Amino acid sequence: MTDNSNDQTEVFKRQKSKEEMQRQLISFGLMIVFTLIAFAIVATDTVDRIYILPILFIMAIVQAGFQFYYFMHLKDKGHEMPALLIYGGVWAAFLTLAGLMVISWW
Repeated sequence: MTDNSNDQTEVFKRQKSKEEMQRQLISFGLMIVFTLIAFAIVATDTVDRIYILPILFIMAIVQAGFQFYYFMHLKDKGHEMPALLIYGGVWAAFLTLAGLMVISWW
């Protein structure tokens, strides 16, 4: 009976590992596609210059989100404290940049 439960546990672990690897490969592929799109936008004059910076900024935020969520394993259990610290740092950076923009604009 224990051999059967060990086999089932091993099969379950393999399946979870396979699913995790698929998610990481998909997110890696999306990040490569975003990078190629960013290079294409900058290299060609297909997009008006006023839209280039906002598009690149949004794509950079999406890529950072993929990296935090999948490659830094912030979605996994037991990573609450590192996630809190990283998200707190992102929030502090955002507030700092927003404050500097307000001061310089004012």
